[in-house]
Amino acid sequence: MLNKNHTYHLVEISPWPIMGALSTMIMLTGVIKWFHLYNMNLFMIGTLCTIMVMIQWWRDTSREGTFQGLHTLKVVKSLRWGMILFITSEVLFFVSFFWSFFHSSLAPSIEIGMIWPPKSIIPFNPIQIPLLNTTILISSGITVTWAHHSLMENDFKQAIHSLGLTILLGIYFSILQAYEYMESTFTIADSVYGSSFFMATGFHGIHVMIGTTFLGVCLLRQMKNHFSSIHHFGFEAAAWYWHFVDVVWLFLYISIYWWGS
Repeated sequence: MLNKNHTYHLVEISPWPIMGALSTMIMLTGVIKWFHLYNMNLFMIGTLCTIMVMIQWWRDTSREGTFQGLHTLKVVKSLRWGMILFITSEVLFFVSFFWSFFHSSLAPSIEIGMIWPPKSIIPFNPIQIPLLNTTILISSGITVTWAHHSLMENDFKQAIHSLGLTILLGIYFSILQAYEYMESTFTIADSVYGSSFFMATGFHGIHVMIGTTFLGVCLLRQMKNHFSSIHHFGFEAAAWYWHFVDVVWLFLYISIYWWGS
């Protein structure tokens, strides 16, 4: 690796992939134990191990790109394509949820009374918390774009402020969605409406939490001066992911909260 004569990044031997796989397996086995035996011990141990592996793996990746200079222009180009394909796969993931929702809502079956929403289901008012959450996510899209432009202009102070504001908006969104779930009059077990609603909005909520974590790591890196106007793909990837989360929410709001209710 020290005497290479090419621009590619051949990664060093690392313990984190196998340890990440094992810790994730422990965490998901703990979820099964939690659901069946109402015991969270194994789930908490697996979650803690996964977080520790993530921190150390991301630390090594940041060192490779920031201090060791291993993320050359060709490597960054590959990383961009990797992120684009990943987001494309996530889009198709949500397409399946929308397909299920419209399949059930456009032609309601006799089992649910041939009406939508099904009888006894009281949907959320789309102009209350859902509309507020829509405003929050659109605002966060503006603030993350502000952070990007600040980075491009080497205005590190504004980049930190706007990125911090984006993270706060993401946390606020998650809190409001949790409150909405607690106030819900139906559950995931209440017909195809409950299943479609909680699968689509729940997975989007998980994506918001992942995106908030992603941006949080970028904020820490920005505070340590890891980014510059010409070297900040880690932040760009987080911003792309956040915009994807924004757009998916707009479709969720229009189709499930507004039209579907």
